[in-house]
Amino acid sequence: MKNIYDFKLHIDEKLMSIIGEIDSLNEQWTLIGRKKGQNQKQLSQLKSAVTVQSVGASIRIEGSKLTDEQTDDLLKNKDSAQANGKDYQEATGYFETLEMITKSFDKIPIAESSFKTLHLALTKYSPADEQYKGCYKAKRNAVEVVFPSGNKEVIFRTTDAGTATENAMKRLLEWYHREQEIHPLIKNATFLYEFLNIHPFQEGNGHLSRLLSTLLLLKNGYKWIQYVNLEHEIETRKNEYYIVLRNCQTQRPNENITDWIVFYLKALKNVQAKFMHQFKQEREEKLLTQRKQTVMAVIQDNPNITLKEVAQKLSVSNLCVRRAVTDLQEKGLVKKYGSGAKTGYRVKGH
Repeated sequence: MKNIYDFKLHIDEKLMSIIGEIDSLNEQWTLIGRKKGQNQKQLSQLKSAVTVQSVGASIRIEGSKLTDEQTDDLLKNKDSAQANGKDYQEATGYFETLEMITKSFDKIPIAESSFKTLHLALTKYSPADEQYKGCYKAKRNAVEVVFPSGNKEVIFRTTDAGTATENAMKRLLEWYHREQEIHPLIKNATFLYEFLNIHPFQEGNGHLSRLLSTLLLLKNGYKWIQYVNLEHEIETRKNEYYIVLRNCQTQRPNENITDWIVFYLKALKNVQAKFMHQFKQEREEKLLTQRKQTVMAVIQDNPNITLKEVAQKLSVSNLCVRRAVTDLQEKGLVKKYGSGAKTGYRVKGH
C-alpha cells in the first residue's frame, strides 16, 4: 500500500498492467502522430465528430437530454445559445473550452489562474452563473447525480467555501508540481479525484473536471485523447462513476482510492483501444482503396496480366494485390480469365 497525497493506493500487477497497455498504445500513436501530415484529413474529421459527441456526453452526465444530433445542430448555430436554455448554454461553453484546450494546451499552465480562466469560458453563455464565473465558490456545494427524471441525489459533501477551498486548491497544486515519483496517469487520476472532492467552483465542477482530464493528459504526452470520447465512456458507466467516488470519499480522511484509479485507467484504456482499432481500420481501408485504384489502372493497361505480374509492377506483395483484386471482382469491375498460374485479369468491358 502506497501513500499518495493524503490517500492510500494499492499498486499491484493488475494496475500496472493497465498502465502498461495504455503506454504501449501511446507509443504506437506517437509513431502515427509523426506522420500526421499523411493522416491529417482523417484525424480532422475524427476530431470534429468526437468533439460533438464529447460535448453531448458531458452535458448529459449532468442531466441534459440533448442528443448528439441536437448538440451538433446547436454547435453549427452557436449564436442561439442564450436563447435556448441551460442545455444549449452549457454545450456551447463546453465546446469552446474544449477547443481552447486542444489547440493551446501547451500554453496553459496547471495553475489556479488557468482553472479560473477555463471556468469563465465554460460558463460564458450562462446568465445564471454570472456572479460565480471564474471565481471559487461562495457557499458550500455537493457532488450530485442527476437522474433522467430530473431528480438529484447528493453523492458527498465537499470542501467548505472561502479560505478552506482556497487553501485546499493551493495545496493540491503544490503537490502536483512537486510530485515526481508516481506515474503520470496515477498522478492525473489522483489530482482529478481531489479536485472533485474540493469542488472549488459553485457550478460546473463536473464539466471542468473532464476538461482538466484532457488538459493533463495532453500535457503529459497522451495526444490521442483529443480524438477519443472519454466523456461518453463515463456517461455509459455513470452509475459506477458515482458509486466509486462515493465509496472512496466516505472513507475520508486517508481513504483508499485504488477503486477510483482503476476506474479512471480502465476508462482511458477502453477509449484508447477503440480509437486505435478504428483509426487503423480506417487507414487500412483508405490504403486498400488507393491500392485498388492503382491495381485497376495496371490491369486496364495490361489485359490478362497475372497477380504476380501486377505485384511486380507495383513492388508490393502478392497478398496485397490479391485482396485488392478480390474486392474489385466482387464489385464487378474486374474479370478473371483462365486458371492456375496463368490466370489473367481484365477490367470489365475491355
